[in-house]
Order: sequence, then C-alpha cells, then structure tokens
Amino acid sequence: MRFLVVCLVWLAGIAAAEEERPGDFDYYVLALSWTPNWCALEGDARASAQCEPGQGHGFTLHGLWPQYEDGWPSFCPTAARAPSRAMTAEMADIMGTSGLAWHQWRKHGVCSGLSAADYFQLSRLAYQRVTRPDLLRRLDRPVRLPATVIEEAFLEVNPTLSPEMLTVTCRDGRIQEVRICLTRGLEPRDCAPDVARDCRLQDAFFAPIR
Repeated sequence: MRFLVVCLVWLAGIAAAEEERPGDFDYYVLALSWTPNWCALEGDARASAQCEPGQGHGFTLHGLWPQYEDGWPSFCPTAARAPSRAMTAEMADIMGTSGLAWHQWRKHGVCSGLSAADYFQLSRLAYQRVTRPDLLRRLDRPVRLPATVIEEAFLEVNPTLSPEMLTVTCRDGRIQEVRICLTRGLEPRDCAPDVARDCRLQDAFFAPIR
C-alpha cells in the first residue's frame, strides 16, 4: 500500500511538471515589497543587507511572476542556463539582495520561457514603468492607515492603472506588498480573481524608510 502511495505521488509530480511548461502562462504579476515592513517581519531576523540603516530601500522589486488566469506556475523544468553571480548582483539595486534575484529566477523566472538575462531585463523594465509614490518615501515616522490609502497613492501617480489592476496585501497587521497585473507585453490589465484580494485593514502599520 505504501509503495502504491509513493508511486501516485511521483506520478502526480510528473503530471504537474508537464503542465507547467516554460513560457506557458497568461500574464505577469509585478510584486513590489515595502522594505521597512519586510525587514521588521523577516529581514532583520535574517540580518539581511537590505535592512541595514542608510540603504534607503522603499518599494523594492519582489519579483515578476508568470501567472495563469487561475493559479500560477513555479519551478518549471527548463534547459535555460542559471544566472551568474554578477547577473544577480546587478539586480540588488532594485531587489535589495542578489539572493532574492537568484530565488526569483529559480522559482518564477524559469517559467517565463526567457533566458536569465532577458528575464532580469524584463523585470527591471516592468519595475521602471511603475511610478512609486514619492510621498510614502518622505514619511519620517511610523503611521497607521487604511490599506486603501496605499492603493490610492499608486493610482494617483500611475494614471494608466485602475483599481482592478492592482492589489495591496498585508501581513501581521502591516502593509506588505503592492501587486500590479501586466500583460506579457507589460501593459496594465485587470487582475484575475485569485490575485485581486485587497487588504481590508483600516489601521495597517506602515514604517518609514530607514
């Protein structure tokens, strides 16, 4: 019986891998993480270089994620060459660390159907096309605010976006990320229902840049 269960699990893994083919997806989610809150939740405990005082990181690029209309692929089998250390290091200015760049390639980039160089280039282009609200960078103290304020701030400085095209996430009472949905050509589009899950907190914690 145990042997049968192991075989079924193995076959299910093969089927999942066959379904998740590189380049076979519908759109992208651009995930932007608010560094000060991420550091409080995870980064400080990891002694991440991204969290060192004076780095000045605000909304950094968490990743550019290939997405299905329902669900998403990850860890797709690929023959693409892994990125070099130099390549991931070059992404640290917008991602915080080279380690995150490597992880994003290994989990999401391999599903894009692109080479590592092209995936990182596309990720940087997507990041650059979105204006991050400067007002949020100028905060000099922690505040509590409705999560909708963050969404409104992005909509104000990105007139091509509509509320259906982005979502704000929270974690442990803090603003976590802004996720923006883009076509494969990086044009804004509505998010699918599984992505469009806005944080409803009215008093979400938002820390200032260190």
